[in-house]
Amino acid sequence: MLCIVKIMAASMPLTGSELIDCAKANAKQGLEIAAQQCGYGNNHIMFEENLKQACQEIGVDIQQLSDLITAQQTVRERGGIEVAPETLSEL
Repeated sequence: MLCIVKIMAASMPLTGSELIDCAKANAKQGLEIAAQQCGYGNNHIMFEENLKQACQEIGVDIQQLSDLITAQQTVRERGGIEVAPETLSEL
């Protein structure tokens, strides 16, 4: 999944996959920042409800915003390395 960091806050509340992408990109900054960046301002309750609904629509169950932070993001932040094959056919 391509993760796009929103530099400017959305002018209208995001929905669907755009909401998920924006929330994931801003999850480490916390609920307040993520809600603002996704166009929900200070309405954290509506942000969380719409985010949970958007995730459910794609078959992902989350309880809170931090559930969107992946292990890969944490490893990169701590200075770890990612080991992966050059191509799908090479291991």
